Amino acid sequence: MLHVRLLFLLIASFKVAAILDDSAFFSMLDRLKPSFWRAKGYREMDDHISGEEDEGIDWDTEDELEIQNTVTSSCSTLVTRNAEAIISKEESSSSAGPSNSNLVQHFLGMGFSNKLVTKAIKENVEGDTESILETLLTLSALDNSPEEQSSCDLNSHQKQQCVDDDEFSSDYDESFLVDFSESDSWSDDEITENGDSHPTILCLASMGYTMEEAMAATERCGPDASIEELTDIIYAAQMAKTDAIFFEEEKPKNSCVMNRKQKRKMFELEAWKKKKQKGPVTDADEVIRLPNPMIGYGVPSESSVITHRTLPDAAIGPPFFYYENVALAPKGVWETISRFLYDIEPEFVDSKYFCAAARKRGYVHNLPINNRFPILPLPPRTINDALPLTKKWWPPWDKRTKLNCLQTVYGSARLTDRIRKALEKWGDDPPLHVQKFVIEQCRKWNLVWVGKNKVATLEPDEVETLLGFPRNHTRGGGISRTDRYKSLGNSFQVDTVAYHLSVLKDVFPNGINVLSLFSGIGGAEVALDRLRIPLKNVVSVEISEVNRDIVRSWWEQTKQKGNLIHLSDIQHVNGDTLERYIVSFGGFDLVVGGSPCNNLTGGNRVSRDGLEGEHSALFYDYFRILDLVKCIMSRQN
Repeated sequence: MLHVRLLFLLIASFKVAAILDDSAFFSMLDRLKPSFWRAKGYREMDDHISGEEDEGIDWDTEDELEIQNTVTSSCSTLVTRNAEAIISKEESSSSAGPSNSNLVQHFLGMGFSNKLVTKAIKENVEGDTESILETLLTLSALDNSPEEQSSCDLNSHQKQQCVDDDEFSSDYDESFLVDFSESDSWSDDEITENGDSHPTILCLASMGYTMEEAMAATERCGPDASIEELTDIIYAAQMAKTDAIFFEEEKPKNSCVMNRKQKRKMFELEAWKKKKQKGPVTDADEVIRLPNPMIGYGVPSESSVITHRTLPDAAIGPPFFYYENVALAPKGVWETISRFLYDIEPEFVDSKYFCAAARKRGYVHNLPINNRFPILPLPPRTINDALPLTKKWWPPWDKRTKLNCLQTVYGSARLTDRIRKALEKWGDDPPLHVQKFVIEQCRKWNLVWVGKNKVATLEPDEVETLLGFPRNHTRGGGISRTDRYKSLGNSFQVDTVAYHLSVLKDVFPNGINVLSLFSGIGGAEVALDRLRIPLKNVVSVEISEVNRDIVRSWWEQTKQKGNLIHLSDIQHVNGDTLERYIVSFGGFDLVVGGSPCNNLTGGNRVSRDGLEGEHSALFYDYFRILDLVKCIMSRQN
C-alpha cells in the first residue's frame, strides 16, 4: 500500500512540475516534505506502515545536512510565515462540516492552508484521499508559481533573484554594525505601519527578516537598492554577529531552495566566520577591565600601595604558591584560574614599572603583600638608560621611552634595510607618512636606533638585561640565537617577580624548598637568588631540554649549595613522586610557575582556545600538583 501511494505521489508531482519552473516546484516540495511524511495523521491512514519503513525515508540530502545549522541566503520564493497562526485563524471560519473534520485536520497537519484544503475537498466530493492530495499539490504549486508572487509590487530591477555569486564580501564598517545593534524593537502594529509605507521593507519582512534588519539595510543602501543588495548586506551582518552586538535572537525564519554551489558557499563562509573570530583580544574578550595604572598592590615607583587583603580560608597555610600568565587572556580565563586557585583575585602588574619594557601579567598567589622591597640597584626604566648607545642616534620624532612586550620572535634584516632606505631617501627630516611607518615597525618589533638612519633588533644579551637575568644567562652550550629568543620571550621578568617574592626573605632566612613548575630558564630561581634567599632544594619541572641546560649551567656557575632536581614532563608528576620529595625535604615552602600562554595570547590567530587549548590546558596540571602538595603536607603535619 505504501509503495502504491509513493508512486501516486510521484506521478502527481510530475504533473505539477510540468506547469512550473524548477525553482518553484522544488520550493513547493521543500515546504511540504517534512510535515507530509512526519505528520501523525498520514501514519494513521495505513496502520500497516512499520516504523522501520518510515525511518528508511531520508529527505535530507548530504548538502542539506551539511549546512543545516548555517544561515541561508535569500532567493525569489516567498514562503508563508507563522503557519500555526494562520491555521488557527482559519480553522474558526472553515466551511467543512463535522463529517469532514478529521479529513480537514489530517491535511492541515501536512502544512496545507485551510483555504486550500476546503477547496480541494469540494472538488473531490467523493472524499478520495489520493485525489484530494493531488489537488492540494497542484493548488499549492500554483499559489507559489512565479506569476503569483507579485505581492511585493516592486520595480523590475528590484525583484529578488537567487544569488549565485562567487565573491561574498565581509567588508563592512562599524557604523553599519551599530545601525543593527542600536535598532529599537518593533511591535506588530509598527511592522504593519512601516510595511505599508515601504514595499521593499514589507517584502524583506515577508521573506523572514526582522524589521530591524530590513530598516537598517534600507537606510544603509538607500530606498532604490535592489532586494539582492539588501539581502546581501543583511547576510554580511549576520555572519559577523557576536554576543550582544547585533540582533539578539532574531534570525530569518524561512529559507529558500539553494543549489549545490550556494550551499557549499554557505558552509565555507560559516567555517571562515568561526576561524576569523579567533584573533587579537578586544575589550569584549577581557574577563575584567584591567586596572590603569596596572600596578597591582603597589610598585616601588608609585606611592599608592595596598598593604592588606583577606584570603579565602582554603588558600591559607603551607605551601606558599605563585602563579603567572598573560593578563590579556580570552574571556573567562582569569575567572577560571581564580576559581581553581582557591578564589584568590589576580594581581595585575605591568613590568614597565620595573624596567624599560612592558610586560602585562596576572599573578595569583597567597603571599603576604606588606613589607615588599625591590632588588637593588633598581634597573633602568627607559630605553636610553637601559641601552645607552642608542641615545646618540635616537631621532627627535621617535618619542618612545619604553619597549613593548619582549616576544619570542624579532624583526628581520630585510625590514631594517627597508627602513634604512626609506629614511636615506628623505635625509634628516622625513615626511610624516615615513615617520609613521618607521614608528609602527619599531613598536611592533622593538627596534632600536644603532646608527644614522639605522635600526636593529635587540640582541639576546640586551633582552636578558631588560628581563633582569644575568648577562650571558642563555648564551653558549650549543644554544642557538633562535632558542635564546624563544626561551627569553617565555620567561618571567625577574625584577617584578622578585618584588613579590621579597616577603619570603624574613620567613625563610635559612633557605627555602621550591617546587618550580614550568621552570623555563629559571626566572623564579634567579629572583630568589638575587634576593639572597638560599635555595636548599629545588625540584624543577621543565619539558624543554634547552631550558633545563640553561638552568643547570646557571646553578653551577653561581655555585649554589643546594640540590637541583630536574623532571621533564609535568603530566607525569604524580602523588607518589611528590610524597617522596616531601618526606625527603620536609615539605615544599613555595610552589611557583606559569603555564604556557600559547593559547591565551592575543598574537595567536590560529589556536587561541583559552584554557581548553592544547598547551594552555596545562594550567590544570599546575592546580592538580599544588592541590596534591597541600593534601600531602596536611597529612604529614
